[in-house]
Amino acid sequence: MSPSVTLATRRSQLAIAQTELARTALKQAFPDLSVEFLELSTTGDQQQQWSLEKQGGSGLFIKELEKALLDGRADIAVHSAKDMPTALPEGLVIAGYLEREDPRDVLVKKAGCDNPNIIATGSPRRRALIQERFPNSKFIPMRGTVPTRLKKIAEGHENAEATIVAAAGLARLGITEHLGLTFEYLPTDTFIPAAGQGAIALECRTEDAAKWAPYLDPDTFCAVTTERAFLKGLGCGCHTAFGAYREQDTLMLFHESFGTHSFSMTGQDETAIEAEVNTIINTL
Repeated sequence: MSPSVTLATRRSQLAIAQTELARTALKQAFPDLSVEFLELSTTGDQQQQWSLEKQGGSGLFIKELEKALLDGRADIAVHSAKDMPTALPEGLVIAGYLEREDPRDVLVKKAGCDNPNIIATGSPRRRALIQERFPNSKFIPMRGTVPTRLKKIAEGHENAEATIVAAAGLARLGITEHLGLTFEYLPTDTFIPAAGQGAIALECRTEDAAKWAPYLDPDTFCAVTTERAFLKGLGCGCHTAFGAYREQDTLMLFHESFGTHSFSMTGQDETAIEAEVNTIINTL
């Protein structure tokens, strides 16, 4: 009988696409592995009317998946790394990450609109960064799947003329264009991504991590571990305009209290990364 593994995932189109990528990576490492999906609805999915900024978005898209790990219904939970809080339940760890997709944000505007009057985003980070470019724009929250948000902008929902989405989400859904909209990919050195943006995290029970970790991407692990360490060390949450992005030996930070800064980093393992992060935080 071939070995099997169950992957817990949200039910959205993007979540399923990400879980298919996880299945492919695991099958490459273990060709005889039988992979099944456990599709779950999370609190964040169920409460579409909630403002994540006001409600607090930490853990809203992962708790039901983690419960499935803890009670044995699933072996691995597949998450967007940027959705994960820095503190995990006892007995669970991040085994690692798939190779990172494009980490950039994408400014989506109605065709012909150079200076949007109303920009739809509930992210404090995106709002703070894009406001530097459009200081007179007003902001409204907008939730929903990526295709839903694109459709709303194209149709002028609540008079919104622009929104911002993750490039990785567009890529994984195969979206390269949309009727009535223009896409502008924003550079990571000026529009700092969210910690973990573009990375897919594989969470598992602590005792199983060694089984999966060697087959996941070490460069993405190093980068996202660094970004999440700053997220934790600076005490940032859903209410904070904060971004962190590491590419090789360069770290870019954005925080609403101190703006954008660049640092050199050399640490590759968790211990060295933590030490460097603490040193940098003490200088801020």
